[in-house]
Amino acid sequence: MNALQVSGVGFAYGARQALNDLAFELAPGRFGALLGPNGAGKSTLIALLTRLYDLQQGDIRIFGHSLRDEPRQALRQLGVVFQQSTLDLDLSVQQNLAYHAALHGMPRRQAQARIDEELLRQDLAERRHDKVRTLNGGHRRRVEIARALLHQPRLLLLDEASAGLDPASRLALGRHVRNLCREQGLCVLWTTHLLDEIESSDDLLILHRAERVAWGKASQFGDDLAISFARLTGDEALGRGHVREALRPRRDDDSDNTETASVRTAHPTQGVRP
Repeated sequence: MNALQVSGVGFAYGARQALNDLAFELAPGRFGALLGPNGAGKSTLIALLTRLYDLQQGDIRIFGHSLRDEPRQALRQLGVVFQQSTLDLDLSVQQNLAYHAALHGMPRRQAQARIDEELLRQDLAERRHDKVRTLNGGHRRRVEIARALLHQPRLLLLDEASAGLDPASRLALGRHVRNLCREQGLCVLWTTHLLDEIESSDDLLILHRAERVAWGKASQFGDDLAISFARLTGDEALGRGHVREALRPRRDDDSDNTETASVRTAHPTQGVRP
């Protein structure tokens, strides 16, 4: 049984098509990367997966449960870490997690056992009584992952989870999540616009203008993922060979919320090998 199966999904905002006949699947224990430029349809897919939007066409199944026909059973299998943090900065790590467990209706004793387990897994046990405000960005993301895993979902959705993190924290977060896949059998869908967050062993889905333009192991895309991405999306600037400039690293004064028409990366080939 697939962890995630997307079949013939289409979605439109009036006359504008945001997703067109999208189909792909992820197996349990796999790390799937969703890559695409601004306007490709990534945000729409995330909204559909989390039921912020209702399906217009096609179906999404999470461990066999249809989001259309069995939404409660499907969403029970799903944990989510959104791009914008939703932690209460003035509560402690423990209090944030306890509040989330209560929202899920978990008995207090069971909730505390799960909190203890996840804090150990995320290497945060010694920070449980610290206010979230005192944590760095990488540790805050780990708290959010712990929170998302409290109800023991089997599919974890991370939407631009590395946004705002420094390069070392981004690298550590990626390694940590992949370890969860290997050691816990967790399936992960990781959305990004940064090529250096993709490793050769990942399943890679590339969206462009509402369409799936590629799907497969990242290692299948050749020596330079930036070049492959440019070819698949038809980016003229990249096609003329200006890969390094168009995909230049962000400076400190660049806006955190700005996406270019291409995909940004500090090292276009890092972690992607044939």
